[in-house]
Amino acid sequence: MDTSRDEKKLLRYTYLLCLVCFLNLAILKQPFDKGAMIMAIVTCLLIGYSYIIIRKFFSDGDKYIFIFSSMLSVIGMVMIYRINTADSIKQIIWFAIGVTGFILIVVLLPDLKSFSKYKYVYLVFTLIFMSMAMLMGTEINGSKNWIVIGGFTFQPSEFGKLFLVAYLASELQDYENFKDLIIPGVVVMVSLGFMVLQKDLGSALIFFGISITMLYIATSKFSYIATCIGLFAAGAVISYKLFDHVQTRVLIWMNPWPYATGKSYQVVQSMFAIASGGLTGTGLGLGHPEYVPVNTTDFIFAVLCEELGILIGFGIIILYFLLFYRCMRAAVYVEDKFSRLLAVGYSAMIASQVLVIVGGVMNAIPLTGITLPLVSYGGSSMLITFFSLGIIQKISEEGR
Repeated sequence: MDTSRDEKKLLRYTYLLCLVCFLNLAILKQPFDKGAMIMAIVTCLLIGYSYIIIRKFFSDGDKYIFIFSSMLSVIGMVMIYRINTADSIKQIIWFAIGVTGFILIVVLLPDLKSFSKYKYVYLVFTLIFMSMAMLMGTEINGSKNWIVIGGFTFQPSEFGKLFLVAYLASELQDYENFKDLIIPGVVVMVSLGFMVLQKDLGSALIFFGISITMLYIATSKFSYIATCIGLFAAGAVISYKLFDHVQTRVLIWMNPWPYATGKSYQVVQSMFAIASGGLTGTGLGLGHPEYVPVNTTDFIFAVLCEELGILIGFGIIILYFLLFYRCMRAAVYVEDKFSRLLAVGYSAMIASQVLVIVGGVMNAIPLTGITLPLVSYGGSSMLITFFSLGIIQKISEEGR
């Protein structure tokens, strides 16, 4: 099988997707929007140049990881440009930085086995980033999980995810019996506690998804997973009793319509947008994303479904599945247990984030305000996702 030929074919489809979508937006504006075509050309050049570097110097790894992530990033930049041109310019800068970080991780990092001994360093940074918003955070959209420094806004929990996965991988690689799970279990519970206190329920769900996935891969014991799910359910009930914001989220999820002009306004507008798009959508640039709150970040999937249709929405979910599959494939082929757990953890991180936000936007689960990886506007989310994928790319190199 000529994988190089298949990769290049898929890459050409990515260029075509980028050029056609931006051309569509350029034509819709009068006069012709040259800025849209500049965005398209710059994006294609970034993707093409990065692929050439990775293919030339590191030909053994799984290049589909980069290609699928690039396709998702293109979809995101097109939709962000359609909604807010200024944000799209920032997004392409973050995309360039993220891709650069992806390449540097693959180029500069030595064998990842040597990083397994720094578990206490990972632990310290995990606790610092998890607790940072409690000490100096700013409340935005109901959650106190943002840090504002000199006009730059970021979520410390995004960086905490990176170190939590690295810590759990370094701790669980030596698993022999139940005693080896006590300390990492406490660390996970403390991390979840910080997220609940910051009203960041989305991150709490993601951390739980990461933890139980890595736990099962490390131990192969379903009884541990069942116990963790039971404890999480008990914690969820306690949180529901103690915190008003949890009760509000559940109330909106169960029946959003009585509160359509108030508490559940975001969810209701999201569902209206998805329903108005139908199967095929209103057409790129022909919808009304201005009616959807937080439309470039939390609810960008609703805007995509409105203008491109629920079929394209399913297509985006399939792209995420393919990305997840290629990432987990890297874990299967690598022999080192630390590297395998890293790949599983970062793969689960991306998959959990997609499931949580898509489920929330469609009101299948209580809404939590997080970004759709690679698609939503957000610098810290883009960087962390590409850094994670860069590490998985490095692992795929080692597994060949």
